[in-house]
Amino acid sequence: MNLVIDIGNTLVKMAVFQEDELIVKKTSLKQNFFKNLAELDQKYPDIKDVLVSSVSKTPSKWLQKLQEDYKMYVLDKELPQVFSNLYATPKTLGNDRIALVSAASKLYPSQNVLVIDAGTCVTFDVINSENEYLGGAISPGLQMRYKAMNTFTENLPLLEPEQVVNLIGNTTINSMHSGAIIGITAEIDGVISMYSSQFKDLTIILTGGDSQFLCKRLKNSIFANSNFLLEGLNYILEFNKSQ
Repeated sequence: MNLVIDIGNTLVKMAVFQEDELIVKKTSLKQNFFKNLAELDQKYPDIKDVLVSSVSKTPSKWLQKLQEDYKMYVLDKELPQVFSNLYATPKTLGNDRIALVSAASKLYPSQNVLVIDAGTCVTFDVINSENEYLGGAISPGLQMRYKAMNTFTENLPLLEPEQVVNLIGNTTINSMHSGAIIGITAEIDGVISMYSSQFKDLTIILTGGDSQFLCKRLKNSIFANSNFLLEGLNYILEFNKSQ
């Protein structure tokens, strides 16, 4: 069995896989790392290999514990990748984008795929039918748009997204919701249309924390998969175990 660990700025996601099958996942604050690790270890004693992916420096005591208990792999720029990376600055490519493209490579072989991750930022990543990663785009995410309107103005409040929003906002609050929500969906639909004009039979994947909120608002046909990044990490682990 495999354990993949995705360490964010405040949250840690842990997922147990049996080959390609996701068995269980846990999301928690960083201070609960050892508690959750112990629970998974007790419940799934067959875990042998672990892959760690982090957006920041991983505490040394975490790595020491993982190295003592499992065969550990760390996702970094030196770990062999499952796709051909044509990014002009490969050392700057984030682990989250590497994992998402890896999942696309595994689940949609020989296809043109656009992966959209709607999280803190909205990232667009394209991998072609030759298993070549070409790059993409990074844009402000939904929460970031709300925070920017509040931070960089004197009078606009900090809002949370709402399910119902009108195109024409008849108050300042409604206008902010329209700008943030309709703006981001129009942007995503527009980018999808541009990529679709360049890549034949394009498969579109939407993932990330805001994917469920946004997916029903998009005009284009997409596949929403909230576990796409974890599946990509597991594929990277499986790939490196076989090397």
